[in-house]
Amino acid sequence: QVQLVESGGGLVQPGGSLRLSCAASGSIFTTNAMGWYRHAPGKQRELVARITIGGSTNYADSVKGRFTISRDNAKNTVYPQMNSLKPEDTAVYYCIAFVKTYSMKAVEEWGQGTLVTVSS
Repeated sequence: QVQLVESGGGLVQPGGSLRLSCAASGSIFTTNAMGWYRHAPGKQRELVARITIGGSTNYADSVKGRFTISRDNAKNTVYPQMNSLKPEDTAVYYCIAFVKTYSMKAVEEWGQGTLVTVSS
């Protein structure tokens, strides 16, 4: 069993910043990668950022230069730092984790989502 706990969403004015967090817990042997998707009404779900256990990162073009994802492997936690937020960043953000359990089972787990609203 793997669980994700997301936090950090909320209301922020354009140009402001938020830091999200996603902590994975459960029968986790390794967390191979974690990432964030976002989904806004009328738009396709978008992979915003991901980070591997080795620290390699990937970002959507729409957030490059503004978002930074980091991780604490010991805590199985990732922290997307979102700066210079724009109204178009408004969406529900979902954490996803790709883990291997102690039984060596590969698991893909999604968080419940946290709402980020960028508005003045």
